Amino acid sequence: MSSRIAYFDCPTGIAGDMCLGALLDAGVPLEYLEQQLAGLGLGGAFRLRTERVQRQGQDGLKLHVELSATPDDSPTADGHHHHHHGTRHLPEIETMIQGANLSQRATDWSLKVFRRLADAEGSVHGISPDHVHFHEVGAVDAIVDIVGTCVGLDWLGVDRILCSALPSGGGTVKAAHGRLPVPVPAVLNLLETRGVMLYDNGIARELVTPTGAALMVTLAESFGQVPAMRLQRTGLGAGTQELPIPNLLRLWLGETEESLWGSDRVCVLETQLDDTTPQVIGYTCDRLFEVGALDVFTQAVQMKKSRPGVLLTVICPPDQQRTCEAVIFEETTTLGIRQTLQPRSLLQRHFETVDLEGQTVRLKIATDATGAILNVQPEYEDVAAIARKQQRPWSQVQQQALQAWHSHHS
Repeated sequence: MSSRIAYFDCPTGIAGDMCLGALLDAGVPLEYLEQQLAGLGLGGAFRLRTERVQRQGQDGLKLHVELSATPDDSPTADGHHHHHHGTRHLPEIETMIQGANLSQRATDWSLKVFRRLADAEGSVHGISPDHVHFHEVGAVDAIVDIVGTCVGLDWLGVDRILCSALPSGGGTVKAAHGRLPVPVPAVLNLLETRGVMLYDNGIARELVTPTGAALMVTLAESFGQVPAMRLQRTGLGAGTQELPIPNLLRLWLGETEESLWGSDRVCVLETQLDDTTPQVIGYTCDRLFEVGALDVFTQAVQMKKSRPGVLLTVICPPDQQRTCEAVIFEETTTLGIRQTLQPRSLLQRHFETVDLEGQTVRLKIATDATGAILNVQPEYEDVAAIARKQQRPWSQVQQQALQAWHSHHS
């Protein structure tokens, strides 16, 4: 069982036209893209043009979204006229996408990207997403870039989308509200929602645009290293700016063999404590579970100067890392916490119930991707409640629950 992967490698950042250029370079037919975009009803508001360009001696494909000098002002069926470039709001854009007769996946992706973009802009300006005046983000070229990228990924049959860490950029950029620091507020908001890993590549320019950020924050399942895959094809999308390194977005397409179980990533936090009481450690563990830790445990360790201590380990979802770190710093005497992001293989899980003499016991059922059952375990608290009430051994109640489940399924 294989999965088709698209990995966006972004050494000089990411913008919508770079995404689309890389997809075209990787094989998406320009004629097909134009045909799909025609369904948006933008008329003669734009045309697409591609050219091969050099960026620091390397060849790439530059996509040009050429806007008409005067926006299409032809009347619609209800007698109204089309908006000028850059004055659209989210509901209008959503209506355009829903009526464009795209594939279901391309439609869903496009709607999600624009909704995420509107949420970010609304948060920055303190208004409802539906009332966001998109400015340059809602212009025709951004609509083309976002919808075109979703159409291209769908045409390539991509199952999973991943992205590298992103360069932060620097300096300032001119926008509709004047000059803004880079990354611009909307980009910062978008990257914050996914906890995207950023780094400084030494280039003080705008490297990640709102359109590029919205695409990856919405579509990419993770940001980081290249996944294990058999590389089949690449595409190079050229940016507009001349930079000290080749301004090319590199799209890697390949396949990977999938196991019979799922996978995700978890954050592992560790710190050693040698001057914290057992009561504090116990309370800290309780608080960590309350804020979303997946598991918390301690181990006895020997620390500096041969002092006995405790290694506190916390496993949590990546988006809960900061919250868990805050609890550790608040409740313990530690001055530092180590963090690692680790891949995790996991089985699919669901719950079923059995009845034991009028008492309900939940059982956690673990299966692989084929649906084969690999593990069945009664929930501890349900078994314990019956054991206490009936004054019976816990293990006896557990076995009875398992027997009842197996009897039902046999």
